[in-house]
Amino acid sequence: MERKLLLTFITFLSCTYAAIAQTAASTYSIKGSLIDSVSKNPAAFVTIAVKTPDKQVIKTQLSQKDGTFKVDQLPAGKFILSLLSVEYNTKTLEITLGEKETLDLGMITISPANTQLKGVSVTAARPLIKQEADRIAYDLQADPDSKSSSVLEMMRKVPLISVDADDNIQLSGNTAYKIFINGKPSSLMERSPKDVLKSMPASSIQKIEVITTPSSKYDAEGLAGIINIITNKAIENGYSGNVTLSERYPLGGPSLGGSFTIKSGKFGVSAFGGASFANTPTTGITISRISTDAVPSNLFQSADRESDTRNAYLGTELSYEIDSLNLLSAQINLNGSNGAGEFFQHSLLQSNAVILQQYDLLTNNDNSGKGADAALNYQRGFRRNKSQLFTASYRYYGFNNEDITGQLFTNRNNYSLPDFRQVNESVMSEHTVQLDYVYPVKKLSIEAGIKGIFRTNESDFKYFSRDTEDNYAIDPAKTNTFNNTQTILAAYNTYQYNWKSWSVKGGIRLENTAVDADFITTASSVNQHYLSVVPAVTLSRQFKTSSINIGWNQRIQRPGINQLNPFVDRTNPIFENTGNPDLRPTKGNQIRMGYNLTNKGNLNVSLMYNWIRGLIFQVSDFDPATNITRTRYENTGGAKALGGNVNFNYPLTQKWNLSINGNLMHGWADGISGGQPISNKGFMFNCNLSTGLRLPKDWRISGSAYLNGGDLTVQQKTNAFVSTAFNVNKDIIKDKLSFSAFTNNPFSRYRVNVTDRFGPNFNQVNHSQQNFRTMGGSLSYKFGKLKDAIKKNKRGINNDDVSN
Repeated sequence: MERKLLLTFITFLSCTYAAIAQTAASTYSIKGSLIDSVSKNPAAFVTIAVKTPDKQVIKTQLSQKDGTFKVDQLPAGKFILSLLSVEYNTKTLEITLGEKETLDLGMITISPANTQLKGVSVTAARPLIKQEADRIAYDLQADPDSKSSSVLEMMRKVPLISVDADDNIQLSGNTAYKIFINGKPSSLMERSPKDVLKSMPASSIQKIEVITTPSSKYDAEGLAGIINIITNKAIENGYSGNVTLSERYPLGGPSLGGSFTIKSGKFGVSAFGGASFANTPTTGITISRISTDAVPSNLFQSADRESDTRNAYLGTELSYEIDSLNLLSAQINLNGSNGAGEFFQHSLLQSNAVILQQYDLLTNNDNSGKGADAALNYQRGFRRNKSQLFTASYRYYGFNNEDITGQLFTNRNNYSLPDFRQVNESVMSEHTVQLDYVYPVKKLSIEAGIKGIFRTNESDFKYFSRDTEDNYAIDPAKTNTFNNTQTILAAYNTYQYNWKSWSVKGGIRLENTAVDADFITTASSVNQHYLSVVPAVTLSRQFKTSSINIGWNQRIQRPGINQLNPFVDRTNPIFENTGNPDLRPTKGNQIRMGYNLTNKGNLNVSLMYNWIRGLIFQVSDFDPATNITRTRYENTGGAKALGGNVNFNYPLTQKWNLSINGNLMHGWADGISGGQPISNKGFMFNCNLSTGLRLPKDWRISGSAYLNGGDLTVQQKTNAFVSTAFNVNKDIIKDKLSFSAFTNNPFSRYRVNVTDRFGPNFNQVNHSQQNFRTMGGSLSYKFGKLKDAIKKNKRGINNDDVSN
């Protein structure tokens, strides 16, 4: 009996083991590596779809950056393996699973697509975020909202970038950065970038890069980093273009923008441009200032304002392939704008209920400006290694701005300042020459270069007082002609070493700066000379579906013409604003750590710490003798900021996606006002939540909510606000003609921005009403047919040494 029981138990164990073994062997895997049949490079981010013989998809996955893929947890049987990508022709393979646990397909070659894919619909969303050692890239073409939005609106989704209540762009909570177009500085982004970006359709942009840790090859200026807007896509033989027409009401107006590319043989041209008309209906503003001196005073001002602006821009890039090793390229960018505004103000100054001063003021303003830049680049390649390059570049850049303001006083009470006019004309010109050399040695890449920048800033400002006979005469005490020249000589050397999935990059940059400033009217001058040593280092590690990186660098901030210009703006006579020709550059440090995970969705997390001394701040002093608050740029105190950014994109379903982009920073700032120390601290945060849903028949709806927690500087704080946006778009002709309609902030017509400003002897609160609700639509059309890609210089001039 016991023997029978033992045999039965052994038989049971044997059957159980066989069942477990059979179950374990019932799941199988497929692996392989995808290679571009033309370039022989790995084919990254290709969709791998496993289908049943009746074409039912049972599993999908993306190939990795190195082209490899592995699909697990598959049953035994016969299947169809489909390789799908917009960049490659679709390829299918018949496979049978069951003989081996892992079926190794080895190296699979796929051919680049020469025509549009027909009959294939890739419903999986491609990654919006791509992280490299020193930068994060946001793919606008992968975001359907780009069809109906401007570039400025899309920037709210880009990691580390935020947009404040006045549409001013901040990078990591800082306004000291540079904006490039296609990896090069452009006059389009120098004068008023937000006006251009408002009129630039996002559908004409490929991606926006945030260069978080610029290497030593970049100029050392730009404390926060560089924003690089890529407009040109992979250009091919033939022609291609897109045009977008949009209208906004009541805030804004019509705008037209687009791009065009043509290539014939060795010659190629790409261009982008646009124009816009913007109307700002009447809004109100109030200012309340209380002094805390021995004899206190109370100022209250209320005003109505309105303005109209017109803006146009055009950018072109040209390329000529002399042969396989020699390439010539050039760029020409033009832009211009003009505007007019009217400001009617009532001002009342009291002390202990006694009127000290009272008047009404009508201000009329006309402003205009234009800018241009042109560059020529020569690139020499070498047969021994395609990555070895020598580049010689020259660039000219210049702009001029003119601002004319007239002030007329009425209903005066104890106020004797005569009517006056202000005319301020500023001119900037710059010549740059640069030599760069890249020399690879196996896994090590060495870069070196020298550069010279020769810059001239000029300002001619005049103040005209009105006499009793209605004549205007120049007031010499308030008039001056300013001339500032800068000569910057720089050299850099960087090294990058790649080993398996590790990459380390380090370098150093030397910049010698000479500044000569002359005040021609007052016969005075300022001379400065300084040497800057700026290091940078980054370390990154790539994993199968994720990556980490850490970087430290130093950056400097040189004062720009608006900060140096001693012109005193007396548009509001109680508040005077001026530049400071004695400003010196600021040096800042940044440590940044980043983590990126790409799977079904995408997660990007960044942590950073910045510290700066001698920061260029606007400092306000209240003079009780004149009751005037004077604001001037100063190298005072410093600032520290600790915080991070989270960017998350996830497809909830094949047709419904969710995106979150949030920044949180805690800032500390200190300085000097009125000869006394002042400080400020607090949290700064913003978050953009957006979602989109694809509907049948090529319809799509989307919505977003943006929370901005306010901002702070050494002397002020601003309030928080929430904005919303809703869009609907329809492909009338798939991938050709699309229509979009939108409404922004439909629940509130106006927004009130509150700014609290303080000093040792005053407190001030500004309430600024802004038009908030807008609605409109746009029509976008793409055309053309392309074949072979245009070559572009891999190196060029990047002047990022002056702050915005």
